[in-house]
Amino acid sequence: MSFAKAAAELNVTPAALSFQIKSLEEHLGQPLFIRLNRAVDLTEAGRTLLPGTSDGFNALTAAWRGAKRLTDSTSLTVTAGPAFTAKWLAPRLYDFAQAHPEIELRFSASLRIMDFNRDDIDVAIRFGYGPDTGLYSEPLSREWMTPVMTPTLAREVSQPSDLLRMPLLHDDSIAFLSPPCDWNAWFNAAGVVADVTSGPRFSQADHAIDAALSGGGVVLARASLAYQDIKAGRLVAPLMQGISSEARFRFICPKGAETRPQVAAFKAWIMAQADEIGAFSEGRSITPVEGIV
Repeated sequence: MSFAKAAAELNVTPAALSFQIKSLEEHLGQPLFIRLNRAVDLTEAGRTLLPGTSDGFNALTAAWRGAKRLTDSTSLTVTAGPAFTAKWLAPRLYDFAQAHPEIELRFSASLRIMDFNRDDIDVAIRFGYGPDTGLYSEPLSREWMTPVMTPTLAREVSQPSDLLRMPLLHDDSIAFLSPPCDWNAWFNAAGVVADVTSGPRFSQADHAIDAALSGGGVVLARASLAYQDIKAGRLVAPLMQGISSEARFRFICPKGAETRPQVAAFKAWIMAQADEIGAFSEGRSITPVEGIV
């Protein structure tokens, strides 16, 4: 509702903008704006035209961005949840940059539903069951959970029941899973009768892991998110029992985009990293939550 601001956005003079609006109104045969002393307002015709015009320009902008990305083989924008970005992607960024110096990698930490064209996103990493209808989607390694804690706390743990004497941290970011992948499911798989509901609760998985890193308790962590801290010795997973879910982290992009050079390179790299985490489960007893009685 400002001709001056509209002219600045379009990089034209206010006079040129006024001329274009006048031409548009003459073409339509009726005014679109009511010119007030220090402001403008829409006429009924302007209010009728606004929604469809906005949708049309948004669609045109999205199509233009999509077409432009086809000629770009050097930049890659990846969106993932805050926990996956902090615990999975960020610690490995240097490795990817070393292997692919020609690719400019950008992260967008978000869980919102995205539109690949509108949001200028090339790849999304999402956790859940899917389906990812109309998109290219490939799951990363099998997801499983196990108790992790600091080496100091681990010295007090030799069997599953020992955990009942410790603060148990809850990751509520996976509360949507069905059947639940929570402490009760893990204790049932380990053959321990327990009803665990108390303890600090966290809405973000990385916050729960950080609490365990500080020595605040034991977290039933997704192996994919805790692996870097375990590999570095900051956390340990002393018990061999784990539980698994059908939910997965998935690599998602528009169909056909998986063959673009930078997308294909990122996909190959992230799959290799996921395989390394998958090997961490070897020798452990991983019980699917669907099979826990």
